[in-house]
Amino acid sequence: MAAPTSSPPALHDRALQDLSFIRRTMEGAASFTDVPGWGLVGVGALALLAAPVAASQSSAERWVAVWVCTAVLAAIAGSWTMWRKMRRRVRDQAEFTLSVPARKFLLGFWPSMLAGAVLTAALLDPFTPGVDARLLHRTLPGLWLLLYGVGVTTAGAHSIRAVPLMGGGFLGLGTCALFLPFAHGDVLMALGFGVLQIGFGVYIARRYGG
Repeated sequence: MAAPTSSPPALHDRALQDLSFIRRTMEGAASFTDVPGWGLVGVGALALLAAPVAASQSSAERWVAVWVCTAVLAAIAGSWTMWRKMRRRVRDQAEFTLSVPARKFLLGFWPSMLAGAVLTAALLDPFTPGVDARLLHRTLPGLWLLLYGVGVTTAGAHSIRAVPLMGGGFLGLGTCALFLPFAHGDVLMALGFGVLQIGFGVYIARRYGG
């Protein structure tokens, strides 16, 4: 009698490989839709609370501390709500992994945030006493708005249309902060990190499930 053929297992393995390739291809072409709308609303509310508190501080160091603490809280809130939204979408999967669009989104967003932190530390120069008032009212607000806008716009290339549109709004506000002589940094940051994110956050939450 002839020995049993091994074709069925080989065909089965080939089919699994083809399915895996198709899944990765479709995943890579998809948009990242897990931007947390309600998370953006929460982050915007934090910014609206921080703006008047920062404006009322009596020293530059305290002003910087208010906005740095707000940025840390916002990063925690945004990351947590994004993780919750991703987990909710894949709740039936035993193992949670970042999708290709999610990795592209995060790689587009976080480098500009890191650059903002490094440039802020360099501009404040902890080894030199005193802080130039221009840094508080023009340079730092413009820098933060611009770099956040760059990160959101770049990451938004792999996400829904609302995300790069929001990034464009930040780029415009950052430009105003740097070049308009009557610009007020705290007001522009309240408009960008506060009002703009709340508006887009509500839209994303209603349109894309939270």
